[in-house]
Amino acid sequence: MKIAVTGATGKLGAQVVEKLKERVDQANIIALARTPKKASGLEVEVRAFDYNNVDQMTTSLEGVDKLLLISGSELGQRLQQHANIITAAKHAGVKYVAYTSLLNADESSSSLAPEHLGTEKTLAESGIPFTVLRDGWYTENYTDSLNDTIALGTLYGSSGDGKIASATREDYAEAAAIVLTTKGHEGKTYELAGDEFFTMQDYAMEISKHTGKTVPYVDLPESEYAKILEKAGVPAPISGFLAGTHTSTAKGDLFNDTHELSKILGRPTTPLSKTIANVLA
Repeated sequence: MKIAVTGATGKLGAQVVEKLKERVDQANIIALARTPKKASGLEVEVRAFDYNNVDQMTTSLEGVDKLLLISGSELGQRLQQHANIITAAKHAGVKYVAYTSLLNADESSSSLAPEHLGTEKTLAESGIPFTVLRDGWYTENYTDSLNDTIALGTLYGSSGDGKIASATREDYAEAAAIVLTTKGHEGKTYELAGDEFFTMQDYAMEISKHTGKTVPYVDLPESEYAKILEKAGVPAPISGFLAGTHTSTAKGDLFNDTHELSKILGRPTTPLSKTIANVLA
């Protein structure tokens, strides 16, 4: 049983490969990467995978039984690129595809939702057995800039009291590996989120608790928060997008309490407090 992972050099993809190694012989794992050299450290077979080259991808998927399609990073191009991958998978005879979509994709106001929903539709119409993994926010989306926040002394955002049921990349990676290596998931759409939720105010309080310093949360209009991000060096288009995700948060797009992620994992998801402690350690 050969299992291939797209985006294997990415932060999520690399962790999925490691989690798969714990469950199957690594000879049965294939890392798909646009730049194969970057995947050499994964210690599994690596095949070139250009999302815009259907013929090349079809060749690279030969002999693959199961494919994890991790959503691409090129906003605005992902729907076509994902369709290309699904076409290649069909031509290569891939028997099953799992796709990492977006939490609450069919209800979300996020600008990310349309490409994910479009991909889900394309996958459903392909005739290939599939599972949709609607991943929530990564806790690392916040903690990757934790030290900068501490140095600044203030946490800014425009999320209001929006609930964030995030989980770590490791949690999502492990769930993907489990779905790829166990039965009973075909045709299902999983809403994957953390067991616990927090608001940005809660996050600021947790930072304060761990550091012994008072780090307040200042909630701003989306446009003002975007300007702060620009002043911090974030390019205008990206700063606008990031501020928009906060508005989406305020609308409840990052919250889900079905606990489907922890049910798949067979354990609780990683709490925010532990992730913060790990970063500070």
